[in-house]
Amino acid sequence: MGNAPVCQSCHTGKSIRAQGNIQDLDKIPDYYGYNNEESKDPEAQSDSNASFLRAARAGNLDKVVEYLKGGIDINTCNQNGLNALHLAAKEGHVGLVQELLERGSAVDSATKKGNTALHIASLAGQAEVVKVLVKEGANINAQSQNGFTPLYMAAQENHIDVVKYLLENGANQSTATEDGFTPLAVALQQGHNQAVAILLENDTKGKVRLPALHIAARKDDTKSAALLLQNDHNADVQSKSGFTPLHIAAHYGNVNVATLLLNRGAAVDFTARNGITPLHVASKRGNTNMVKLLLDRGGQIDAKTRDGLTPLHCAARSGHDQVVELLLERGAPLLARTKNGLSPLHMAAQGDHVECVKHLLQHKAPVDDVTLDYLTALHVAAHCGHYRVTKLLLDKRANPNARALNGFTPLHIACKKNRIKVMELLVKYGASIQAITESGLTPIHVAAFMGHLNIVLLLLQNGASPDVTNIRGETALHMAARAGQVEVVRCLLRNGALVDARAREEQTPLHIASRLGKTEIVQLLLQHMAHPDAATTNGYTPLHISAREGQVDVASVLLEAGAAHSLATKKGFTPLHVAAKYGSLDVAKLLLQRRASPDSAGKNGYTPLHIAAKKNQMQIATTLLSYGAETNILTKQGVTPLHLASQEGHADMVTLLLDKGSNIHVATKSGLTSLHLAAQEDKVNVADILTKHGANQDAQTKLGYTPLIVACHYGNVKMVNFLLKQGANVNAKTKNGYTPLHQAAQQGHTHIINVLLQHGAKPNAITANGNTALAIARRLGYISVVDTLKVVTEEVTTTTTTVTEKHKLNVPETMTEVLDVSDEEGDDTMTGDGGEYLRPEDLKELGDDSLPSSQFLDGMNYLRYSLEGGRSDSLRSFSSDRSHTLSHASYPRDSAMIDDTVIIPSHQVSTLAKEAERNSYRLSWGTENLDNVALSSSPIHSGFLVSFMVDARGGAMRGCRHNGLRIIIPPRKCTAPTRVTCRLVKRHRLATMPPMVEGEGLASRLIEVGPSGAQFLGPVIVEIPHFAALRGKERELVILRSENGDSWKEHFCEYTEDELNEILNGMDEALDTPEELEKKRICRIITRDFPQYFAVVSRIKQDSNLIGPEGGVLSSTVVPQVQAVFPEGALTKRIRVGLQAQPMHNELIRKILGNKATFSPIVTLEPRRRKFHKPITMTIPVPKASSDGMMNGYGGETPTLRLLCSITGGTTPAQWEDITGTTPLTFVNECVSFTTNVSA
Repeated sequence: MGNAPVCQSCHTGKSIRAQGNIQDLDKIPDYYGYNNEESKDPEAQSDSNASFLRAARAGNLDKVVEYLKGGIDINTCNQNGLNALHLAAKEGHVGLVQELLERGSAVDSATKKGNTALHIASLAGQAEVVKVLVKEGANINAQSQNGFTPLYMAAQENHIDVVKYLLENGANQSTATEDGFTPLAVALQQGHNQAVAILLENDTKGKVRLPALHIAARKDDTKSAALLLQNDHNADVQSKSGFTPLHIAAHYGNVNVATLLLNRGAAVDFTARNGITPLHVASKRGNTNMVKLLLDRGGQIDAKTRDGLTPLHCAARSGHDQVVELLLERGAPLLARTKNGLSPLHMAAQGDHVECVKHLLQHKAPVDDVTLDYLTALHVAAHCGHYRVTKLLLDKRANPNARALNGFTPLHIACKKNRIKVMELLVKYGASIQAITESGLTPIHVAAFMGHLNIVLLLLQNGASPDVTNIRGETALHMAARAGQVEVVRCLLRNGALVDARAREEQTPLHIASRLGKTEIVQLLLQHMAHPDAATTNGYTPLHISAREGQVDVASVLLEAGAAHSLATKKGFTPLHVAAKYGSLDVAKLLLQRRASPDSAGKNGYTPLHIAAKKNQMQIATTLLSYGAETNILTKQGVTPLHLASQEGHADMVTLLLDKGSNIHVATKSGLTSLHLAAQEDKVNVADILTKHGANQDAQTKLGYTPLIVACHYGNVKMVNFLLKQGANVNAKTKNGYTPLHQAAQQGHTHIINVLLQHGAKPNAITANGNTALAIARRLGYISVVDTLKVVTEEVTTTTTTVTEKHKLNVPETMTEVLDVSDEEGDDTMTGDGGEYLRPEDLKELGDDSLPSSQFLDGMNYLRYSLEGGRSDSLRSFSSDRSHTLSHASYPRDSAMIDDTVIIPSHQVSTLAKEAERNSYRLSWGTENLDNVALSSSPIHSGFLVSFMVDARGGAMRGCRHNGLRIIIPPRKCTAPTRVTCRLVKRHRLATMPPMVEGEGLASRLIEVGPSGAQFLGPVIVEIPHFAALRGKERELVILRSENGDSWKEHFCEYTEDELNEILNGMDEALDTPEELEKKRICRIITRDFPQYFAVVSRIKQDSNLIGPEGGVLSSTVVPQVQAVFPEGALTKRIRVGLQAQPMHNELIRKILGNKATFSPIVTLEPRRRKFHKPITMTIPVPKASSDGMMNGYGGETPTLRLLCSITGGTTPAQWEDITGTTPLTFVNECVSFTTNVSA
């Protein structure tokens, strides 16, 4: 058969369909018109051209090359347009094809019929030649004159390897011939089963590959399905997600292919993952004819998914009233419930499907049917704000005061969700506005806390009392104050709410607003005559509480309103004490400015300075001293601030107090000096300061203990060595005759005994009872001590029985009990809230008294699957996670979903953080619009303990245990359902801690996230609370990441506000501004993948930029005068260069060195120890002269100015070297400039 007949047959097109086959193409040469090409027109070609083409056809590489070297045109062709490349490709001469292509033969050159070499090789099944041509850039979708593609030709001839390769490399199987035939059509017509299967499996719009029969079912392609089933295909073949072709057909409503599948033995009730049957799918999709077919074929009408959903649940949830009616007529179980008690009526109510509700009620569905948590359909409708369904249910005599398990009525829920119309309707139908939950909340409590002003007004107009209390004694005013709802507070006050209403422990709304820093609410309350000095049961006024929380604006407002700054708690603490304890500097300054006494004493005698000294609040202490605080004031036990600072090891505080006149020799009532206390706690740095200021090293307590004996008692070997070097008496005795050696022996400290002996301790010294150190150690059973001492002790044999007496331990005096009282109030009770009262999470009843979270109706979680395979697996189902599963928002472009819901009991939801809960209770299952129309539904906002489930719908989760910890997975960023874990890590679990250079430190607990190595389809957000003090812009936070805990690297995540909004992708999740994050001390991380660990590190602010061979300037934003100038050629390639400038504060320098020296900022250039090809110029401001009159100035001269340099790298401490003599310095505008070839 020649070329013309085949092309004619294909050209007519209809002859293929009519004849039912495609003509035999075995005579391939004639198909392309090169059979006997020489004999047809021998005059048209030279002998050499013909011989060249014959050599190419025969694969004679040497001869072809010889012809080409002889000048033959490589593109020479016969009368039909066939050239050497075409002939070699047809015959499969791979080497020759490569040689011709390398020598410039056009890879897409076509014959007169439009066939390229790729067409010819594909038709001939020459797979290796096809690969070579494609790799060389051949047009894989080239069409001949009649529209044939290489894929069409390979499929026609059933060349499986070629078909696979072409599809894998971008061949388009939708391209048809002029007569409309595709590769699949010709493969079907020829009966090529394998080619059909391969083409179908590759015919998917998404990333997911489905089996061939599934694709045929989706396309309603009965011919393909029939062919596949004829060739031993299992009708119930499953996709990776466990779904069969019948599930697919049910989803798309393809009755024809479904009938074929059922006729060929497909199981009508085949259960996929989570128990989903085709009937569930068809019901969910509203495919009435399909439902009828499946029921006619014996489909189980009461089949349940894993979570108890029946087909009727699915149809009711999606609002398909015709399917609901059909199922009910066929006897569907009206009272069927999910595992958590949801009925079809609850489902229909949630979706606002009025007709479905009517059908169900007409078939005698109980209107007040309840879930396991006693939620009725009316609760659900109120939650969702569905007015029509609410009215229908009320008209059908639904109980408007039905109480859920936790006492919430539909009115509570409507008030909480701000459903005004529904709320008015409920009231009209007799809902009680005084109904209370289990925790005593009335609707006005709920509305006030949520800030729904209109609801509050309506409730008040309908007779609600603003002063009714919950079980904690809180009124609506307390709730509104706690939530910061200014307008609601104003409304309640105008409507006569009791401004000084007392809750448990006598808390007033003013206490709550003061604690939370709600200045506007504080002003409102005071304007309405709130008592500014109202005290809790522990005596705490609003001023005390604002002092604790550092709310200086609130404190100022309170003082302006006449609040007394001298009032004390029951333990005698004034607001200034509280400010000193918690480091509220601004409040302390404000109080002192208002003439608060800096020396007011608590009942135990502690002044604010005592507390500041103990808590190492340097700035507070400095402020108190500047206002005349007495440094040597004593508590009732004779304790001075210096004692406390010494015991705690606060060297800077000790220095400050001594500089301000603290008496170093003052002893407590038991005789303890500051040195005793430093010795007790092994604070050598403090002891050094004390001795330099003249502390008596041999001072004795009332029992005769010296600091050395105290140090020996507690085993503080560093302190022992220090005191001995300072000349402490090694043989000093207590009142009982105990020397340091006796005390060490009594405690069993062998290493200290050795030190004492080396410094001249007398081993034969005896106590008042006649015991040597050896005798004491022997009596107490310290073997190693006995072995050490018996060598040096002279033992005297005696017949007395004293050795058999029980040894009475000698213990030095301590200040422990006194110091315990210093706080008087524990951390949790300083504000009188008893550790449980003023916290936001105390209002979690608003979470667990209402419906569960936004994506759960009484705990319902969707089983979803995608048939189109947009971003999900085909027919993917999600199992429910009973802790906190991120449920239900859709993938855009998913073409199918089944919703199988599982209810979380309310007591589990109670662990959700309050802030998350406020935005979470939406129950927005969302409307579903397919075929690339965006779906309307919301990701969940909830809380987690250690882990939670998330899928492509995304979600925002907050840590329940750690305030500020949050993970946001935006929609369409998860490739599959993923359990995300997030926990704080203890140090011992890490192989290597993050490397820290000088000036750096961990700013938070290390965070372990998982799954480790997880990749996301876009950026996700992790927010971690930290405790860094950034000192304005002087320091910054950096993120380190570790993939395995062994090595760490910096994680870069810079972003703009627009980029953040783009990342959120429309999520209803509020993000704090950078300023708010800084105020709340939260670090935000943007990442596309999860390492194993994240660490937040505080370091000196580093300004960086990319500097290349062209040079550039890098300046510090902390100290603008600091800059590095890179001349052209200093760097040979573009690198990131960082510049750090750490200001040196004169106050700190004076504490350490007095007026001996001042320092410029410490400047660091990263990367360190890098050599430059040309010297760079560094500019640093000269040190500022001391304000206390440092005599040395420098002006234009340099004798007193020294340039120090350290070039240590990594985490090695700086080693300073004076390079002034080798480095020329230039002075310009109070700055010094110099050049260097090395970064430091």
